[in-house]
Amino acid sequence: MLEAKKRRLAAGFSLLETMIALVVLAIGILGLAGMLYDSLSYMHGSEDDFIAQQKAEEAAEAIFTAKYTANATFAQISNNTGSNPGGLFLTGPVALLQPGPDGLVGSINDGGAPAAYIIYPGPDGKLGTPDDIQVPLTNFTRTIAITNLASEPSGNVRDVLITVDYSTGRFQRQYKLETYVSAF
Repeated sequence: MLEAKKRRLAAGFSLLETMIALVVLAIGILGLAGMLYDSLSYMHGSEDDFIAQQKAEEAAEAIFTAKYTANATFAQISNNTGSNPGGLFLTGPVALLQPGPDGLVGSINDGGAPAAYIIYPGPDGKLGTPDDIQVPLTNFTRTIAITNLASEPSGNVRDVLITVDYSTGRFQRQYKLETYVSAF
């Protein structure tokens, strides 16, 4: 009798034990798949990180070019508001658009301009040919905030904070660039 009981215990796994093990294994595999998706989305975001950095620098360069080539006065290097209708730059987050007639990105003249885009090589693998692919940057917004520098009481230096917000996968990201422009 004792020998028969030992044989029955050593017979193997029951169907219930096998099902529980499969459920535990499936949960582990689904968790790994989720982590893989998140890591691939995050990795794809490095391209968007670079685009955000370049778009912030593009706005800063446009401001400096306008100021230091005398295309805009120091008074115009400010946000356009109800109390300052002479300012050239829009307030709040704005979709990335191609520059308007003044050549400045993020300015009041960009209204009606087409969306900014990135160009990728087409099927022939060569950039600059008719089959190139234009990808609009619709998941990006840029905010240009220009304020007088508090530590400069004469008002001759302005703080320029450019913020680019974007989404990549399920992640919301932000890139900030701060610089200064002077009246001189």
